[in-house]
Amino acid sequence: MAQEAARNASSAAVREGGTPIIKETTTQAFSADVLAESAHQPVLVDFWAPWCGPCKQLGPILEKVVKSAGGKIKLVKMNIDEHPQIAERLGVRSIPAVILFQRSQPVDGFMGALPESQLRGFIERFIGPLDDGADRIAEAEAALAQGDAAAAVRLFSELLAHDPADMAALGGLVRSHVGAGDLAAAEALLSQVSPSVAGDPAIVAARAALENAAQAASVGDLSELAVLILSEPNNHKARLDLAVALNALGRREEAADALLEIVKRDRNWNEDGGRKQLLQFFDAWGATDPNTIAARRKLSSLLFS
Repeated sequence: MAQEAARNASSAAVREGGTPIIKETTTQAFSADVLAESAHQPVLVDFWAPWCGPCKQLGPILEKVVKSAGGKIKLVKMNIDEHPQIAERLGVRSIPAVILFQRSQPVDGFMGALPESQLRGFIERFIGPLDDGADRIAEAEAALAQGDAAAAVRLFSELLAHDPADMAALGGLVRSHVGAGDLAAAEALLSQVSPSVAGDPAIVAARAALENAAQAASVGDLSELAVLILSEPNNHKARLDLAVALNALGRREEAADALLEIVKRDRNWNEDGGRKQLLQFFDAWGATDPNTIAARRKLSSLLFS
């Protein structure tokens, strides 16, 4: 029961237009959840049991593919240990068994744990090509990179509505709010993140972006900082503030160089503060960003030469 409750909680969170697109059902609710609903759109019924190994393999893939369909198809799960009657009526003799209903009738199905490619092909026969979540993430990231934070917020929000467990979409939404200057909204989203996913790279990047933006809001004027550093080359606090301000303006290479200069001049300043700030930039920029790669190489040269 505990396992089913966990599955229910996860499934009920995935919604399209306020209606669950993935849910558990019972013998009593089958008519409404499957027969009535399939009069309007295709409904997949996944017959499973907690002891079934292949069910555990198929379940996450099935949910992933259904989520990528953008609400064009729904998935209903039925635990045959607790609700065996419907499976018996349909002649289900082994699990996992997946049956697709249309117009309130079973029209096709399969048994066993299909690979994702075959599962996508099966579903596409009834609803057409599935959305590519990676393409939609790329579209949202492009909008954010181009400075259209409002569009990025909308796109990432849509992705998150389809899949509340999509950490890439959640992290992107946080960064989009940061880009729009709405730090309160970004902080509110991060406050709801479960500790179990706090280490996800998308969440780490989002938190770093928020912290960097909060720091940038508190630093002084860029030109004043530059003049101060010229007169006081070892004023590492001013140099760090300059790096934070440059980063906020998108001048990542200059921001990294300012912090690398601190590391070069005084590794021990503020308990290695220059390097720590640079690592926070790396988290926010991402491991594959060209500025991260270049600055990491320079940092390694300083530390190990």
